[in-house]
Amino acid sequence: MRQVVELTQSQPTPTAVVCGQVRPQQLAQFVPAACGEVWTFARAAGLPKPGRHVAVYFPDGTVEAGAEVTAPFTGNDRVHCSHLPAGRAATTTHHGPYGGLGAAHTAVRRWCAEHGHRLSGISWEIYGHWEEGWNADPSQIRTDVFHLLEEDGGGMTD
Repeated sequence: MRQVVELTQSQPTPTAVVCGQVRPQQLAQFVPAACGEVWTFARAAGLPKPGRHVAVYFPDGTVEAGAEVTAPFTGNDRVHCSHLPAGRAATTTHHGPYGGLGAAHTAVRRWCAEHGHRLSGISWEIYGHWEEGWNADPSQIRTDVFHLLEEDGGGMTD
């Protein structure tokens, strides 16, 4: 199935995250562990219920994984207040198990190259709130994939 890619304007949504230098083969362990740590912190700190889980990837191998929050907060030595990247981004929605997310990222990068958009090197995933039906039908798992574009956006308007 061909991924539909669109342009969007991303807002700097506040996040609670754990940061780390993570190799690609470690992501499947790091992201869920960091998200769990953030939820434990949020409950202990009395933060309002966190939103969707997120993972932000930077060109130097740094990953921020955690959850959306409603407002900035004071963190600790492990959980930090951050935000999702702001600016023009190319995005697609991946339906299916997380192991297939690489194909969604490839589709966005390919689409950007075909349409003359320059990537900044920063990307992120927003994981849908888990629904009970996904246990029986993993093809319904929803993850939104974003790639931040260079400031000038490059290329044509789509």
